Amino acid sequence: MDKKRILLVDDDSGLLTSLSFVLEQEGYDVLPAADGEAAVEKFRSEDPDIVVLDIKMPRKDGTEVLSEIRTVSQIPVIFLTSKDTEVDELFGLRAGADDYISKPFSTALLVERIRVLLKRGGNGETSGEGTARQHGPLTLDFARYFCSWKGHEVRLTVTEFLLLAHLVRNSGNVIDRAKLRAAVYDKDSDIDERTIDSHIRRLRIKLRTVDPEFDQIDTLYGLGYRYRKNGLETNP
Repeated sequence: MDKKRILLVDDDSGLLTSLSFVLEQEGYDVLPAADGEAAVEKFRSEDPDIVVLDIKMPRKDGTEVLSEIRTVSQIPVIFLTSKDTEVDELFGLRAGADDYISKPFSTALLVERIRVLLKRGGNGETSGEGTARQHGPLTLDFARYFCSWKGHEVRLTVTEFLLLAHLVRNSGNVIDRAKLRAAVYDKDSDIDERTIDSHIRRLRIKLRTVDPEFDQIDTLYGLGYRYRKNGLETNP
């Protein structure tokens, strides 16, 4: 089987070298690029399977690179961000990344996100009988990390999908931030629990984009979050 090709873009030469080594050890072909212009050139000439892309770079930042990629391809793209507020800006700009990871991060987390996105294929289609689970109007397909609400696709990042799935599995129960963090990040990740609040906020925004009346996720202040158990769930 041909090796999957990863276009890895970061202007930090040390990080670029270390991540390239790790990903090559995992069996991937890595196409390194140190700035946005080089990234676009390699994307056009090398036909990668997935892009891992820093946001803040010289000669074209990550959002500009992604914009050019999206004119011709729906290839999976992971953003590397230096702070959570950058992600708020990106969503405001409808940047179109499939997932994002905030620095610093563990390489195990990045490898897992790459694996999941390559499995999903970035096309949002369901695949395989028995992979989808119906919970009232909500459909979660665990083969491709695909979500729909009332028949409308809701394109979630991997992190958002995993959070929603964990809440749904525990419908009716309050899940605190520590348990939600453990459900979506590997044990070595240095992720502040408050980051979960940002993910939940964006998750609600995406679901309310397709249904302004969506209200299934409750906030229990000081305790955590709960997906409402309303008797509609099937295939628990």
